[in-house]
Amino acid sequence: MSWRTVVITKSSKLDYQMGFMVVRQDKTVKIHLGEISNVIIETTAVSITAALLCELVKKKIKVIFCDEKRNPSSELIPYYGSHDTSSKIRTQIKWSEDIKSAVWTEIVSEKIRKQAEHLKHRGKYESNVLLEYVSEVEFGDISNREGHAAKVYFNALFGKDFSRSADSSINAALNYGYGIILSAFNREIVANGYITQLGLFHDNMFNQFNLGSDLMEPFRPLVDSVVVDLDPKKFEHDEKMYILDLLQYEVRISDRIEIVNNAIRIYCRSVFDALNDGDLSLIKFYNNEL
Repeated sequence: MSWRTVVITKSSKLDYQMGFMVVRQDKTVKIHLGEISNVIIETTAVSITAALLCELVKKKIKVIFCDEKRNPSSELIPYYGSHDTSSKIRTQIKWSEDIKSAVWTEIVSEKIRKQAEHLKHRGKYESNVLLEYVSEVEFGDISNREGHAAKVYFNALFGKDFSRSADSSINAALNYGYGIILSAFNREIVANGYITQLGLFHDNMFNQFNLGSDLMEPFRPLVDSVVVDLDPKKFEHDEKMYILDLLQYEVRISDRIEIVNNAIRIYCRSVFDALNDGDLSLIKFYNNEL
């Protein structure tokens, strides 16, 4: 099972050779594709062959490209991630509004519950407020308990003056972590034969990743926890590597311990099962308690 995240941080030439990704820098390193789950191209000073890109797509390895400021800006997504993609897309289009709203209600409730658990872990009394919000979530979250919870949650973590729209190291770290998690979700969505544009709740015509934005919500508190521990005064290479380790953290899901990367895979498949079978009990959420 793939587990390695490869980060390219300096001028390199990347190509493919007999099952290996070859990284040519001051010295040459070969990494077997079977070990790789993600490749992050953090610098624009990289040349990469079409042969390697094709093999990475075939192996369903997520490739994330960064801009000149070393922030994630795009990713490589195959047209078809499964042998039955055409059938899966037709099924996705037919998901009823009722089942989509029902699944979204479960996702929102679990997100707020995870936020409450995080605050409780930090000794924040606001955790009780969020638990009340969980009990108040209506079908489809029409009263927007998610939005109200977010305000209480972030203010409890980072102070009353904190704003998610501010230009700060904390927001840069949060956005980077969310971007990495979103890419992992997009990989699983495509690998299962679905398309990322058609969401459950998110429906922005300019967002290519509406479904990923929906499914990732309960995993956001994992990023938040890492950023709180990091407490970044700046956000540069070392801070990014610290956050990137999140994908290798362990959680409990489906009665076993898995790294976050694998937990995302299990969770996504369970959500698709719930949507296709109309059975919310099939959704498998992770638990931080090992």
